[in-house]
Amino acid sequence: MSVIVSDATPLNYLVLIDAVELLPRLFSKVLIPPAVKSELSSDSAPVVVLDWLQQVSWLKIIAPKQGDYCLGLDAGETESIALAEELGIEQILMDERKGRRVATQRGLLTVGTLAVLERSAAQGWIDFGEHIRRLRTTTFRIHEQLIEEASERLKAKRP
Repeated sequence: MSVIVSDATPLNYLVLIDAVELLPRLFSKVLIPPAVKSELSSDSAPVVVLDWLQQVSWLKIIAPKQGDYCLGLDAGETESIALAEELGIEQILMDERKGRRVATQRGLLTVGTLAVLERSAAQGWIDFGEHIRRLRTTTFRIHEQLIEEASERLKAKRP
């Protein structure tokens, strides 16, 4: 298992669909920078996310020494990329298109909420269709084609 740095959006949605506990099963450590903690604990955060943040024991908060705030990203994305780079962590959990593009350009492997669900379904831990249904009840935005492609990959892996 590997270490991953996370941005706020995937954590938020995984909490909302009751799937956030998949992360410590997929990754040996999940790290976030302080800006991500601030985003998750903002006044506009859902109560369930606030409650989860108060209780989670496996999430580690580490501040990067510096961040490149000229990237045009929000503070959480900027600090997440900086933290991954500083610690030599290859993977970053991020959903926003611009953040993913910048992270990829900087040599990071981006993992999104959909990939977490797909990997977990491939392990037999969750029902992919049910979790996609839950995700659709939120404000999460994703191209339908990506969901269909993930579903097809999962079907191809079944005996």
